[in-house]
Amino acid sequence: MAKVTPITEHFQHFVQDLKESFWGDMQGQVQKVAKKFFELLSERQRDLYMVSPRYSRAEKRKDYRNGYYERDFVTRFGTLRLRIARTRRKGFLPEVLQKFQRRAEEVSLLIREAFLRGISTRQVGRVVAILTGDVVSAQTVSRLTRDLDDIVRQFHQADLEDDWGYLFLDGVSLRVRRPGGRKRVQMLVAYGVKRDGRRHLLAFMRSRGESQADWEALLNDLYRRGLQGKNLQLIVTDGCPGLAAAIQTVYPRVPHQRCWVHKMRNILQKVRQRDHDRVKADAQAIYLAESRSQGQAAFRNFRARWNREYGSMVKQLERDLPELLSFFSLPHPLWRKLRTTNVIERCFVEVRRRTRPMVCFVNVKSVDRIIYSIFERFNLEWKNRTLKIFTQAA
Repeated sequence: MAKVTPITEHFQHFVQDLKESFWGDMQGQVQKVAKKFFELLSERQRDLYMVSPRYSRAEKRKDYRNGYYERDFVTRFGTLRLRIARTRRKGFLPEVLQKFQRRAEEVSLLIREAFLRGISTRQVGRVVAILTGDVVSAQTVSRLTRDLDDIVRQFHQADLEDDWGYLFLDGVSLRVRRPGGRKRVQMLVAYGVKRDGRRHLLAFMRSRGESQADWEALLNDLYRRGLQGKNLQLIVTDGCPGLAAAIQTVYPRVPHQRCWVHKMRNILQKVRQRDHDRVKADAQAIYLAESRSQGQAAFRNFRARWNREYGSMVKQLERDLPELLSFFSLPHPLWRKLRTTNVIERCFVEVRRRTRPMVCFVNVKSVDRIIYSIFERFNLEWKNRTLKIFTQAA
């Protein structure tokens, strides 16, 4: 086998210099061509605007040519100093430069997308500067992202079909910078799954907490938009008391399932470390049973074994048991998906990952923009992908 000669450091520098000179020359040439194109385009558009030929003395002249002015225009090729044609009455503006616009629309889209991907407003300016050479201020980033407000409003007002089979409800907490200091804002979220496996993040709403009134506001909004619950088979929640009460108000006829992951966490927080593994195994036996009756029998065994040492915990579990066993009434293949809120918790993992670099949001509207962009990306990804286990059980 032929021996491969290692690449020397000198050769590596040579390749790097070649790349830099090649791309540097290419970008320079592209900038020259783009600059010439935009300048000639502004003159051509001025001629069309004037109607009359240059140096003519037409009586119905709209305006008079008045030389040029220079203006910086930020593009994907970098920042170009353009020589823009103008008129005396200042009624003409080339199409390439919309009124008050200092950057190409594609650069504005880049700024918005970088922000929505979880990059802070200050860091976005540095990222864009690498491409365009133009440093964008945090205030400019915030101003450009305000264009999303109308889109967010349309999302909140969109009609919903009443063919959702399963509804998952949960909340995520985010930090917001307020006049009185940093405060936490609760984001209440609704995630729907159809019986054929199609899924969608249906709604989100800012609130001060997770009281019954807060959750009723979200559920009533879903109802108003069209989700009346005629086809709902189950509503799965994290076990929040306010949410459970709100469900009884808005969707009283729909069975309610409490999340076993949250319940297991609550159970294990109340036991001593030496009993942790045994209590966990005995509690898991309840939801891993093969039927509701077997699950109830597993609870009776749990109560007999642990009631003496953890009476209050056992009593609370017994009180919640009917809503913890609701999933047994659905097809067996769906039990694993329907006994927890894990499907919506995975979305929250992405929310936290995207928002962590931002430390905290400047205002509540910026929260809506970020959450919308994350959820909309999920919805687009899921548009042609179904949860197979629901499709098979349908």
